[in-house]
Amino acid sequence: MSQADGQGRHRAREAALQMLYQCEVGKAGAQESIVTYWPAADAEAAVAAPLREFANRVVRGTLDRGAEIDAMLTTHAQNWRIERMNVIDRLVLRMAVFEMLTEPETPSKVIINEAIELARSFSGDAAVGFVNGVLDAVRKELRRS
Repeated sequence: MSQADGQGRHRAREAALQMLYQCEVGKAGAQESIVTYWPAADAEAAVAAPLREFANRVVRGTLDRGAEIDAMLTTHAQNWRIERMNVIDRLVLRMAVFEMLTEPETPSKVIINEAIELARSFSGDAAVGFVNGVLDAVRKELRRS
């Protein structure tokens, strides 16, 4: 994957996070969130069509597999109930676990690093250690390299 592809996937993950935030806070469904997100001129121009589909798949899949993902997070986020986590941290964790479950060609290290960058950008430096620790524990459970 070229650096440009990596940057494109990063922008797609940012878009997915924003759509998931709309679902979580705005109580929108996946389809409603996707349909309202992409028509924004800057969002569409910044993310190529295949990467928009990747972002949409992350949104739908993260929501569809929410119970399974939250069960894994509950196991590994010691002393943290899912509903008590910062909204952004929770969404970043859910997205990353979804990718670990469904994107075997993407190395865990890449998924975790992307999650850390999203947490740093959208939540703050304090979230970095938490996100890294939880995702590393999930990675070990899934026996991913």
